[in-house]
Amino acid sequence: MNFQNRRQPINAAGLWTMALFFGLRGVCSSAIAATAAPERPNIVIVFCDDMGYADIGPFGATAYSTPNLDRMAAEGRKFTDFHSATAVCSASRVALLTGCYPERVSVLGALRPQSRHGISKDELTLAELCKQQGYATAIFGKWHLGDYKRFLPLQHGFDEYYGLPYSNDMWPRGHRGEELPPGASRKKQYPPLRMFDGNKVVDEEVTAEDQTQLTKSYTRRAVDFIDRHHDEPFLLYVPHSMMHVPLFVSQEFEGKSGAGLYGDAVTEIDWSVGEILAAIKRHGIDEQTLVIFTSDNGPWLNFGDHAGSAGPLREGKGTMFEGGYRVPCIMRFPGQIPAGTQCDELCVTIDLLPTVARLIGAELPSQRPIDGLDIWPLMAGQAEAQSPHDVFYCYYDGALHAVRDRQWKLHVPHPYRTLGGRPAGHGGYPADYEQARTDTELYDLKSDPGETNNVAAEHPEIVARLTSAAEAARADLGDALTGRKGAGVREPGRMPAKPDANAKR
Repeated sequence: MNFQNRRQPINAAGLWTMALFFGLRGVCSSAIAATAAPERPNIVIVFCDDMGYADIGPFGATAYSTPNLDRMAAEGRKFTDFHSATAVCSASRVALLTGCYPERVSVLGALRPQSRHGISKDELTLAELCKQQGYATAIFGKWHLGDYKRFLPLQHGFDEYYGLPYSNDMWPRGHRGEELPPGASRKKQYPPLRMFDGNKVVDEEVTAEDQTQLTKSYTRRAVDFIDRHHDEPFLLYVPHSMMHVPLFVSQEFEGKSGAGLYGDAVTEIDWSVGEILAAIKRHGIDEQTLVIFTSDNGPWLNFGDHAGSAGPLREGKGTMFEGGYRVPCIMRFPGQIPAGTQCDELCVTIDLLPTVARLIGAELPSQRPIDGLDIWPLMAGQAEAQSPHDVFYCYYDGALHAVRDRQWKLHVPHPYRTLGGRPAGHGGYPADYEQARTDTELYDLKSDPGETNNVAAEHPEIVARLTSAAEAARADLGDALTGRKGAGVREPGRMPAKPDANAKR
């Protein structure tokens, strides 16, 4: 039987039969073995922006408290080797929603306002997958996959949308929201920042004061959505604008953390998670709801005290060293995910779509294959479960930087940005990066997650194996560094060509 292609939702008995069929046994919690999974669980994804690996209590933060995330980890499972698909905004978001490498669906980097390409209507999104199974769907927060109507959330499976269409720094203001002189370059680069409700612009010019309310307004919308849809299956996606610079918090949280504005903003995000969990509990749907908390990429390090921490990991956002794309991740699903446990296996945001498909009995696309793999055995704490990824390709903006497996990571020669040990910025203003370059370098991520000890010379057979995998990646997805075009790359969504003003009519 092909369970992946079943058209009908898989019921609880069916899931248990599948587990027996495939020999899945020895789960980490006796409660899981005794409790059948709900047929159509609710799915909640909280997706922070630029939050570093070590920015919350369960992953090592000590300068401020995150009690709601601490509780979520105590009641759920912490993933220490969880990754965003890449280390920049738009690309990481399209990967989460489509289950594909960004290079496959041709959405790279960070799309600018009025970009003439965006997410394609031909790609199946997580929201569309859930809609097929009768789910209510909503996104409250940052979209960043195109701001023309054809690219907006309501055209890609979401019933409701409220939020910014791209990053909160894409506006004609300074780094802290200050007014700039008429000739400033940012005034020429960016139009006023807009707020959308559905397909309509409801605020033509978001101000710095408006930004202080972003986390609260997204949270209120999320809670209201749960209140209205608690008696039916729902997908709730909350991609917060924070911790992206410029940082803003509401008056209630200003100075609350005792650790500066960054700590205040994390504290408000923690409050938001608490409000969402409380709404789920209030409606008695804890055991019907999977909640996932993670980030789109690592910290924007050159902003210094307005950036987060990658902890023991090397570099940050904008690189494919571990600090750039390894992110904090907690998953909570009472009765299904073992409480107070930890998973150290390789997982990626592209894995969420196929895993949700399994849980809700949905069909994956057959004509447009995806790259993500089902990680439910890891989420459920099944004994001896391992990452389903033989290799993972570490691309940044169309360039292959590295290839890794469950233990080893091979960097191919590539340029990267770094502070190089120099001081970072202060008060919301960045320091300049410098450019550096890697050689062919191999790291044992199990013993050296900080990528400090190049062991390529000691393991030529592993270098050869991962070099072969890098060639397979280039053949399939291309590589900007070597000028390769990938056979498996698909077109993004595009706006019609602009009429040529000089063409004859």
